[in-house]
Amino acid sequence: MVALLRAEPPGPVFMWEAPKVVTSVFSPDLGMLDSERDEYATNLAVYASNSVVSTKATGESLKAARRILALALQLSPRNKRAVVVNFQLSKGVLPVLIESNYSPQVLARLLLTRGQLLDKQGGENKRLARYFIALAAEIDPKNEDAVYASELQRLDQGALDWSLVTDAETKKP
Repeated sequence: MVALLRAEPPGPVFMWEAPKVVTSVFSPDLGMLDSERDEYATNLAVYASNSVVSTKATGESLKAARRILALALQLSPRNKRAVVVNFQLSKGVLPVLIESNYSPQVLARLLLTRGQLLDKQGGENKRLARYFIALAAEIDPKNEDAVYASELQRLDQGALDWSLVTDAETKKP
């Protein structure tokens, strides 16, 4: 008799703690149109995905991707790219590299500029502005304007609490 060997599928190569986003912490009154929110969510998800893939899912890249994907899902909870990447990572699957509309440097400049405009609009826009500006500095630490704006925020308002977006199911702002 010949015994058949059954190969068990390999387990996840990395552990992914999916962000908890039930409904957006940002109201419809946020100073962005739905289409703009969706566009930013897509670009953030692409950046997060490509960062994880290019670093082969290091702990640091997964931690950063969790924050970025959480923000993308907060902007647009049903954004296709963010939902797909989050699902793939939760299954331990590295997504494929996705062609991006923007280089990291251009994305950082866009986030900085949009963050500065949101900050001027006040209200809940200021909260999103802080996340955008902090991400701009994180994505492109050579962008002195982004780093300066991010550091001023940190000095004036303290460290940014990412749990408001990553664990929104349990924490309310």
